[in-house]
Amino acid sequence: MQKGQIRVHTENIFPIIKKFLYSEHEIFLRELISNATDATQKLKTLSSIGEAKGDLGELRIDISIDATEKTLTIADRGVGMTAEEVDKYINQVAFSGAEEFLDKYKDANIIGHFGLGFYSAFMVSEKVEIYTKSYREDAKGVYWSCDGSPEFELYEIDKEDRGTKIVLHLNEESKEFLEADRVRGILERFCRFQAVPIFFEDKQINNPNPIWVRKPSELTTEDYQNFYKELYPYSETPLFWIHLNVDYPFNLTGVLYFPKIKQSYEIQKDKIQLYSNQVFVTDEVKDIVPEFLMLLHGVIDSPDIPLNVSRSYLQGDPNVKKINSHITKKVADKLDEIFRNNRSEFEEKWDSLGLFVKYGMMTDEKFLEKANKFLVMQASPNPSGGGALKKEASDITPPPGEKEGAFYTLEEYKIATETLQKNKDGKQVIIYTTDPIQQDAYIQACVAKGYIVVKLETLVDAAFINNMEMKWEGVHFVRVDSDIVDNIIDKQEATESVLSKDEAEQLKTMFGKEMHNLHVTVEVKGLSPETAPVIATRPEFMRRMKDMGGMGGGMASFYATMPDEVTLTVNGNHPIYQSLLKESDKDKQEKQINNLADLALLSQGLLKGNDLTSFINRSVELMQGEKKSLIVEA
Repeated sequence: MQKGQIRVHTENIFPIIKKFLYSEHEIFLRELISNATDATQKLKTLSSIGEAKGDLGELRIDISIDATEKTLTIADRGVGMTAEEVDKYINQVAFSGAEEFLDKYKDANIIGHFGLGFYSAFMVSEKVEIYTKSYREDAKGVYWSCDGSPEFELYEIDKEDRGTKIVLHLNEESKEFLEADRVRGILERFCRFQAVPIFFEDKQINNPNPIWVRKPSELTTEDYQNFYKELYPYSETPLFWIHLNVDYPFNLTGVLYFPKIKQSYEIQKDKIQLYSNQVFVTDEVKDIVPEFLMLLHGVIDSPDIPLNVSRSYLQGDPNVKKINSHITKKVADKLDEIFRNNRSEFEEKWDSLGLFVKYGMMTDEKFLEKANKFLVMQASPNPSGGGALKKEASDITPPPGEKEGAFYTLEEYKIATETLQKNKDGKQVIIYTTDPIQQDAYIQACVAKGYIVVKLETLVDAAFINNMEMKWEGVHFVRVDSDIVDNIIDKQEATESVLSKDEAEQLKTMFGKEMHNLHVTVEVKGLSPETAPVIATRPEFMRRMKDMGGMGGGMASFYATMPDEVTLTVNGNHPIYQSLLKESDKDKQEKQINNLADLALLSQGLLKGNDLTSFINRSVELMQGEKKSLIVEA
């Protein structure tokens, strides 16, 4: 029997403590199981080169709880240890057996890089016991125990089976680890994909052969979809996936999935899990995965990233930067491949894909270069109702070559709109809608002119538009309701009005009413007689500033507090004004003017609260007046 003191190598332990600081006590279980996995993987390596003789038998790790004895046990059938090895690897803290083994067997898949993992057991234990027997021929069983002080016991015992059993006598503060559900939860979080079968309560709790460690050529679509369900049981089938497999200049494997995203509330970050040799590290991968791809789901695994990473480590590590760039390139190449080989499939998935693509184009210049070729913009469907702008919907014909809901790349849109959609400065004007239903009348007017209106209605589009105007040369975005259709391209074309100057001024005064939270500007123009009598538009610049201000931050936040800017364009050529200006009942005239203005504001969603209530009451009053008038005439 041997007694002595554990020898701490201070020159080794202090730099390791800095990297190997546990903030969560539950990590001890991951560390001990990782050591057991290492021991098993070592045995496989030694057997494959003939150094370990005989039948290996079933290689597995067993976790068990004894609530009566207050113990938690981790047992493996790996290489085990001799008394000399226990003295070397356990008593000499931080002298890493894994590091030494790696130096000798470069291709072995070993998790541990420090010698301190075993000592995490003392965070939860008042005493730790080791029962071990080496794989070596004629090896004796060995017992080791320590109560957390530098004192230890080490002596030979009779042990039949090869491998190591570690018994933790849990302290009073750690009784939670005697609860089966608590232990199962830790195992499922940290050990779900470790490379050796792990059993708890006679059930295997891990998948030791996940798809990311297999060759893509061996996998089917069903394999990828089933693995996605394994990761995210209640999610819809993903759009597609990217299998990562890199061995130079860094090691990286994994599978990244593009989830279906239809509504902004479905967006969730931190759904990518980081592993190191199949051992869970973290799901906070911001510095490893580009920001715009944080919405992806899946797994990445790199042995070049240690198990115990810190934020500062990730930010400074050159391999992490290379991995980040590689993932960006792989995603861009995959999207480009789908676009070129199966454009119809790409367009079908655009509602979800567009969010990733636009976010990436705003935040990553290299991605922007590639994405310029496969970004698509969908034309707003042709209007189905005639409205006030056209007598019949069938009168509206789309521009040449435009199909209902057609998709355009930037270059395709430029070609399709080359003739009609250039402003006085020679810039290509992209007319867009953020709400095809609410802005239907404006879309109809543009389509009647031969313009192509595209949908930009996702939560990132406001920022995307501002970014692309700076990055795309010779392009200007204009929302479909930002001006009357005759001026939306900013060609400064004048139209004659049938009204006299005095009549125009009279209408301008009549429409210039005060409204809550609105700054209203009135102009009188001569438009087509079939155009609406009043059109409400929101100037592009001020509306953008308010939209950005609503999202918070910067100078734009100042604009968020300002009233909405709206321009009421009175169509002096509409026949309604010929009778309205001659109306002798001034009260009725004022009510009709107010209703025309309110109808225009209603189309922009700007009529709210008391103003909306007044409009409804006034409309009922006018209808009742018309009814009485008809009865009297009859």
